[in-house]
Amino acid sequence: MTENPEIRKKFLKYLESFITENKRTLFDKIITQRTKHITVALEDIYQSQNASAVLRTCDCFGIQDVHIIENKNTYSVNPDVALGATKWLNLKKYNQEENNTLACYHALREKGYRILATTPHKDDALLDELSLDTKVALVFGTELEGLSDVAIENADAYVKIPMYGFTESLNISVSAAITLHHLTEKLRNSKLDWKLKEEEVIDTRIMWAKSVIKHPGVHEKAFMKQEGLD
Repeated sequence: MTENPEIRKKFLKYLESFITENKRTLFDKIITQRTKHITVALEDIYQSQNASAVLRTCDCFGIQDVHIIENKNTYSVNPDVALGATKWLNLKKYNQEENNTLACYHALREKGYRILATTPHKDDALLDELSLDTKVALVFGTELEGLSDVAIENADAYVKIPMYGFTESLNISVSAAITLHHLTEKLRNSKLDWKLKEEEVIDTRIMWAKSVIKHPGVHEKAFMKQEGLD
């Protein structure tokens, strides 16, 4: 598909003509609450129920992009837990380098993100103290091992959830839920420009439309032929 923004607008309108009015109305509502100001990176999550629960949490709180780092473990989704969340998110996997954590960090920094390692073992910002003046990428690790040394040492800062019991860490899905609920509420109550840009809205809605119509590839070919682009 061409990168021409006007053609992509027409393609979106074409695709959405094949979905119900109720679904289009739902897209209209949900897209206004989507954000890329906050993103999530998951390092070596190997338990599918936890990986899937985090995806569901990201969708629920309007996080559009999730970055998957695969070093030792392959990321797998449990459909019974994710409940279709993968259809609505942009998932970017990093599994081609010797150290995919650094590859992910490099890609995030190129997009202007400040990288925040979530760990109870470093003193920096508590969740309540975290500034959202710049885009932030929250990096989560496994509940058994936490983040790797590379992930921690190369982060820009650290953030932790204040806890007052004997147990020093939370399950990753719980940590993500608490963190994202707190920060997305803070973001929506701020004056920051946190919503998707126009081109991001178009690209996201195209992805959503493709996820709910049958044979999206056939429709794309038909549209391209109609526009003389095949």
